[in-house]
Amino acid sequence: MENGWDRFLTERDRAVLNATSWAKKESFGLGSRPALIVVDDYYAALGLPKMDLFDAVSEWPSSCGLEGWKAIDATVSLVEMSRAAGIPICFTTSFQHKPSPWNRKGSSARRRNLSGIDPYAIVDELGVSEEDIVIEKSVPSALQGTSLEIILRSLGCDTVLICGEATSGCVRATVVDACCAGFKVGIVAECCFDRFEASHWMSLFDMDQKYGDLIDLDFTQAYLLDISKKERI
Repeated sequence: MENGWDRFLTERDRAVLNATSWAKKESFGLGSRPALIVVDDYYAALGLPKMDLFDAVSEWPSSCGLEGWKAIDATVSLVEMSRAAGIPICFTTSFQHKPSPWNRKGSSARRRNLSGIDPYAIVDELGVSEEDIVIEKSVPSALQGTSLEIILRSLGCDTVLICGEATSGCVRATVVDACCAGFKVGIVAECCFDRFEASHWMSLFDMDQKYGDLIDLDFTQAYLLDISKKERI
């Protein structure tokens, strides 16, 4: 898996990483009862029709453009893997019926979008089903002010696989809170996206160093297959 953050680290950063004993040397590890949390993969973050970022933002101010849609394609595969493994799947979206102080761009998206599409509808490609958990949140983290933690505890989950947008915002907030709540955390790299490259990569770096393990789709597939086999034994 590409460590795209390398180009954003300074020489001093590299020296500190090499000099300090606290720098992460091995994976924290995942547990045996995972759930998938897909954070805010809604139209306001992507734009429709699919178009380059600089074309999209005139109508969709919060759009991440084609890079976001590339992450959605990867997330479709992740959701399919999760369904096949029979693990709980949670989708989050923003409660944006009133302006929110933490996401003014969101209310702007609703005001300026002329397509007739609900900006906060989860994209059709992900195929949300009646069996999935759908959480409306009013703050960045999916675990603050919602019932999600209680639901995950009731299902016996010890691990959360997290992806979505923005890597530096709602994904990161959810990862930090999941870690603080005692869950083991996997951040699925190809399925995270952000409007800013530096924010995206440095957030992945920080989360991998401190709060969870950055994993890719190949690892995730092998992990979920192993979970499924153990469930059948």
